[in-house]
Amino acid sequence: MTTSVTIVGAGLGGLTLARVLHVHGIPVTIYEAEPSPHARTQGGQLDVHEHDGQRALAAAGLTDAFRAIVHEGGDATRALDRNGDVLLDQPGDGRRPEVLRGDLRRILINSLPAGTVRWGRKLAGAESLGAGRHQLTFTDGSAVETELLVGADGAWSKVRPLLSDAEPAYLGVSYVETYLHDADRRFPATAAAVGAGGMFALEPSKGITAHREPAGVLHTYVQLMRPAAWFAKIDFNNAATAKARIAAEFDGWTSALTTLITDSDTAPVLRAINALPVGHRWDRTPGVTLLGDAAHLSPPAGDGANLAMLDGAELGEAIAARPGDIENALTIYEAAMFSRSETAAIDAHRVLDLCLGERAPFSLIDFLSAAL
Repeated sequence: MTTSVTIVGAGLGGLTLARVLHVHGIPVTIYEAEPSPHARTQGGQLDVHEHDGQRALAAAGLTDAFRAIVHEGGDATRALDRNGDVLLDQPGDGRRPEVLRGDLRRILINSLPAGTVRWGRKLAGAESLGAGRHQLTFTDGSAVETELLVGADGAWSKVRPLLSDAEPAYLGVSYVETYLHDADRRFPATAAAVGAGGMFALEPSKGITAHREPAGVLHTYVQLMRPAAWFAKIDFNNAATAKARIAAEFDGWTSALTTLITDSDTAPVLRAINALPVGHRWDRTPGVTLLGDAAHLSPPAGDGANLAMLDGAELGEAIAARPGDIENALTIYEAAMFSRSETAAIDAHRVLDLCLGERAPFSLIDFLSAAL
């Protein structure tokens, strides 16, 4: 008998799981809060790793589609100081090709049968009905029952309380997101500073990181180690005020870098960095599990989306391999996921310290140089 799988969340992890299940002929439905696939931008570029993200896409049968959306040269890396002088310049080697998150999500959605994703269904809560079944209640008042529930609903998961009392905690650092469009023509000095791929200009407790995206777009995350209360005093509803306040933290830096803040074509968006406890795990609970940030939210270090996709692929393969013993499939999946996510979380906290700790940027430069 084939178990029907219910996924909450149409991010990269949930979509990868749905695709792998579909490849194996297992029925699946995704409930997603966003009203449509185009409701919002999906963030910037991802470097998709050989050992997890690319492996997951291969399991989903989407390697060729993935290769077609790669931003060639986007995996180059450079480090600058506050004056714009180059401290490190590494060309890409093709092992971690860059793609736009939105493009990757699109090919996953398009690989699923129409109607697999139920858009505009925001989860209000989930409760156990016993015997491994659960009821999902949505904000529109509707409800569904599940045979097998997977929470792929991100940092503030509404499914996670079925398994764990853990909640994300603020790490004392936030990012401020900005964009410059048509940068090569409008801001040539800034475009040259960023280069062909990713750029970071870091000092202890603060930094400006940017990535070149297709069509001359420069996508920036300004990093500041400040208490949440410090950011709460900034009116992010007033773009000009917010940009000026954030840029003031980089007084004395070259305008080639601060232009990424002051001339942003979009209002700056605050991204507080939160994380679940390192090594977060739970006891096996019948009929439900988690993947991606819902299971192991960590500081951003290039692994989050890759891990979520691998979670989805391995969970899908485990279910397909053991259709008559779902609990054993979940046990096997969780054991592997707990182990790798704990290792990745330790590494992510280390990378955050390399980026913004007392030896920045040289701690990160040494790390990247040693990896060559």
